[in-house]
Amino acid sequence: MDWADNAEQAAFRTEVKQLLDQGLPDLYKRLAKGEGGGEEGQAGDWVADRKAAEPERREAAKAWGDALAARGWFAPQWPKEYGGGGLSPMEQFILRQEMALAGAPTVGGSGVSLLGPTLIVHASDEQKKKYLPDILSGSKVYAQGYSEPGSGSDLASLQTRAVKDGDEYVLNGQKIWTSGAHHADALFALTRTDPDAPKHRGITFLVLDDIKAPGLTIRPLINMAWKHGFNETFFEDVRVPVANVIGEENRGWYVGATLLDFERSNISGAVAQKRTINSLLAYTKTDEGRNKSKLQGRGGESTALRTELAERFIETGVGENFSFRIISMQNRGLIPNYEASTAKMFISESGQRLQRTGTKLFGLYSNIWEPADPRAPAKASFTQGYVTSVPATIAAGSSEIQRNIIATRGLGLPRG
Repeated sequence: MDWADNAEQAAFRTEVKQLLDQGLPDLYKRLAKGEGGGEEGQAGDWVADRKAAEPERREAAKAWGDALAARGWFAPQWPKEYGGGGLSPMEQFILRQEMALAGAPTVGGSGVSLLGPTLIVHASDEQKKKYLPDILSGSKVYAQGYSEPGSGSDLASLQTRAVKDGDEYVLNGQKIWTSGAHHADALFALTRTDPDAPKHRGITFLVLDDIKAPGLTIRPLINMAWKHGFNETFFEDVRVPVANVIGEENRGWYVGATLLDFERSNISGAVAQKRTINSLLAYTKTDEGRNKSKLQGRGGESTALRTELAERFIETGVGENFSFRIISMQNRGLIPNYEASTAKMFISESGQRLQRTGTKLFGLYSNIWEPADPRAPAKASFTQGYVTSVPATIAAGSSEIQRNIIATRGLGLPRG
């Protein structure tokens, strides 16, 4: 594993920094400095901003998307022949690392990261011409319809039915945890087209061109931080043209499994945690931070809390090195397997510990929820972070699933 950039990588990193300095809109720079009422380093939400009521948010989303597109970095992992950046694994890593350090939002949503790579591999030429330009221009954002109430980790057990009726499919069923569907323009989904086939077969990958199609209902799911990120999606006799099948009918499981994105390193998560611990340490050195923290107890310094802070600091370094390990493998043409699971599990769990340490550090002050409350330490970022970190060990593959992968593929243990 090599931590240092070679000359070519250093030049590319400089190019990325120049783009961030010159092309990142002021709104996103202010948010990254904590001037938007949130945590320092917090990125904007490009998918939501592009349809926001506030003109500044809409203009910032467009300007940032245009700035990336001008360099070919709107879809950095796509091949150049399809309008992507054609970046190497290491270049993708550097781009994501610098964007995370700058608090810059990612763009394109699931269309860039999931649907686009799938179309490039499995779609017909006609379908590529139909879908790829709108994704690259940012004019069409897609939501992902995979999980169902009874089919999460065991996704192949999904039951949303698609019954062929002439040159259309008629969809009935429900999806859940549909991220960003309330901001999306369209949807791609895995559907059951042959209920009698083994569960990994009889699944078909469909693209729904309009998320407001008749019979398709989006219902918000509000999390325990009172935020709306997820949705339930209901299909009642929704009609989709047969021409919208990607790949082969009943072979959709293998189509949906196509992922060409190199973000398995989770460098964005590792950078975010390092930024968080550094901000926390800096805050505890201010007068306000000293007054509101419990580092000084009646008997003097709290050795236990200082030790815990030191442990969290060390963990951010460990998480960063897990990310470097994965990208080093990819750069050598290797495919991380259990290594990616190790990094995902460690970074999600260490992120939870970091937020819990922050709330413990501020004691009863951590009961204050509102960032604007003058009594809230660090703008209540750890109070809210504690709550929002709870699903981190469930989303994108639960820790239990990751441990199974590590045990069987990494340690060679038998399946239970």
